[in-house]
Amino acid sequence: MTASEHISLNVQGMTCAACSAGVEHSLAGLTGVGSAVVNLPLERAEISFDPALVGTPELVGAIEDAGFDVPARQVALSVSGMTCAACSAGVEKALKAVPGVSDARVNLAIERADVDWVGLGEAESRLIEAIEAAGFEAAALSGGLEEKQAREQARREAEAAETRRDLYDLALAALLSLPLVGQMVLNMGFGAGLHLPPLAELALAAPVQFWVGRRFYKGAWRSLRAGAANMDVLVALGTSAAFFYSLFLLLRRGEAATGHLYFEGAAVIITLVLLGKFLEARARRGASAALKALGELRPETARVRRGEDFTKIPVEEVRIGDIVSVRPGARIPVDGEIIDGASECDESLITGESLPVPRKLGDRVTGGAVNGAGHLLLRTMAVGEASMLGRIIALVEAAQIKKAPVQRLVDKVASVFVPVVLGLAALAFAGWLLFGAGFEAALIAAVSVLVIACPCALGLATPTAIVAGTGAAARAGILIRDIEALERAHRVDMLVFDKTGTLTIGQPSLMEIWTPEGGDADAMLALAASVQQGSEHVLGAAMLREAETKGLALAEARHVTAVPGGGVMGEVGGAKVLIGNLDFLAARGVDTAPLKDAAARMEGAGHTAVGVAADGLALGAMALSDPLRPEAGEAVQGLKARGVKVMLLSGDSEQVTSKIAAELGIENFRGGVTPEQKADEIARLQAAGHVVAMTGDGVNDAPALAAADVGLAIGAGADVAMETAGITLMRPDPRLVGAALGISHATWRKIWQNLFWAFIYNVIGIPLAAFGFLNPAIAGAAMAMSSVSVVSNSLWLRRWRPGFGGARS
Repeated sequence: MTASEHISLNVQGMTCAACSAGVEHSLAGLTGVGSAVVNLPLERAEISFDPALVGTPELVGAIEDAGFDVPARQVALSVSGMTCAACSAGVEKALKAVPGVSDARVNLAIERADVDWVGLGEAESRLIEAIEAAGFEAAALSGGLEEKQAREQARREAEAAETRRDLYDLALAALLSLPLVGQMVLNMGFGAGLHLPPLAELALAAPVQFWVGRRFYKGAWRSLRAGAANMDVLVALGTSAAFFYSLFLLLRRGEAATGHLYFEGAAVIITLVLLGKFLEARARRGASAALKALGELRPETARVRRGEDFTKIPVEEVRIGDIVSVRPGARIPVDGEIIDGASECDESLITGESLPVPRKLGDRVTGGAVNGAGHLLLRTMAVGEASMLGRIIALVEAAQIKKAPVQRLVDKVASVFVPVVLGLAALAFAGWLLFGAGFEAALIAAVSVLVIACPCALGLATPTAIVAGTGAAARAGILIRDIEALERAHRVDMLVFDKTGTLTIGQPSLMEIWTPEGGDADAMLALAASVQQGSEHVLGAAMLREAETKGLALAEARHVTAVPGGGVMGEVGGAKVLIGNLDFLAARGVDTAPLKDAAARMEGAGHTAVGVAADGLALGAMALSDPLRPEAGEAVQGLKARGVKVMLLSGDSEQVTSKIAAELGIENFRGGVTPEQKADEIARLQAAGHVVAMTGDGVNDAPALAAADVGLAIGAGADVAMETAGITLMRPDPRLVGAALGISHATWRKIWQNLFWAFIYNVIGIPLAAFGFLNPAIAGAAMAMSSVSVVSNSLWLRRWRPGFGGARS
């Protein structure tokens, strides 16, 4: 065996010669690998292989089986010229065949390919070359904000030009086909004999066939040249058969061929398919309207302080720390902190919050929001792709390109669809001849089979629903990062809530400071607040606010360590300070007996009790209270109305958790649980047969969010929660949890409706055509409308709105 390809792969995790030898051994064991040499200092594997026997995914898999990693980078490409599922399957196959590609996903609905590239060389040009060899056009989607904006402008201009061309072709085809259709209708209504002269039929049909229909011939040629077959092949073959058979009869019989010609069938098929494609393209653009609307929220310029003046500059030139001026009514160009002014901001297109949100000095505002009546000065915190809007767009784009599990089955069907249809058309033709029906009847049956079969509907059924569903969700403030989480969400029957920041406001107030007789409450608060400086935890923030209100001086804290679910410890002025629940203090040698009565009294009142100790001595306790969100009760009752069981897990004490659960009507609850115990409880529920969703907002919730079937992070909380969860709720409204389940139900209902109609249409339509019950013109109309109906059905998701109060949306 002579290897014909060479590839270099980075290998991470090797530490010694035994590691590199293990990688070499694993690679050498693959059939098709000629040689594998691993360079330990460079962390690189040089592999010669036969691509006919082994591919990049198998090479990567062998390295991973040896216990090491192959880093991959994401490459995004726009792909134009695809018309059906067979096209997208062909592009995907071509990309996966490129050495260095470990995986590739192509989305027909948004005309995009995402590739996992593990090779060391330049990727974009090789990938574009492979797509072009498959008969399509491609362009890289990488680059900065300025490049992306220029590319978006070019896309819009190309889209407008394509729409104008399609309208011109459609109008021409309709105008020329109308007399042909007219004679067909008159003959059906008033009997035979009302025919155009054969040469007139030819003069009308030829421009439709070869000028308007040129796109189908070009598409068919590209597809066949790449060794595949798509919808264009079916249309071009079917209409050509009808046209050239009619031309043959005309040349052979002359005027005697009148009444036996099928020029009108070929012309009408092309006209109707073109109409269907035009309507489908408009609907597909509508399906991704929400993402485009988000992209248009980015202002192109910003007024930035330069010296003593403010200068208008392109937004991509704004840097972190720049001072930006935002006038009343203007769109905010960057994420920033207000350093002067106050206003109300319309964040509806970002968070789904319909009412303007008050923003004051020190608050953070989000780029893309619309400033109200006040003038604002901002210190820039994030710009471009690092901004909240940039992250939202990236998350939605990533979700829309991912494939739902059911799409894998559809892809397998689509890859063999056209060859199977060609075989069925040949069988229909042969069958009619075999039973003595004559050449003309056999040809009509075969043409009808070719033009009624529609791989487009199959290819569009899933991605259009996902694009429309994720877009509608984003508009409501629900960001879907993981399509498989969206799929699992419609099967959730157990919803687990964290308490703090999820069902409560997340801004506790310090209600009481208790110290033993002779203790100094302010000194204890200053000590605790000093340790809490820089903490993300809401209880720490409450202590800092109270210390600031009292004007207490804070000292520098060193060696600060947070223990999730327990507390915080650090050194202040040489003293070792502990802040946390009594178990946390006791586990570190503190005698908590003096604090127990005070803590029990605080918890009995529904407050969270936090103990403070220094150098092993208990100093006192603080009571903090976090009020329930006003929407919490409605959120819980809404989930119950959906038939979803609700459970509350909290790191707070059993007594406090019990009181909150009783207020909300939650029967299942556990208090005093650590982050690990939350994850263990999720696993226990899953073992009992439940499909579990977990909702939380903090670092403490990350393990449980990762363990759940569906993780929902409240976006106001910690970044780690947002990164761990499959779904992020952009505003702290627990009713959005039920809404997220609702959009999951709605999206999956549309996917299964689309797939049902796409399969049933072909299963019923092809036999009807084969047995002569449909003529080519009707078959062409049915084919054109099938993909339009699937996309239009998905577009209903754009009307979806969160159904609060328990109603399914």
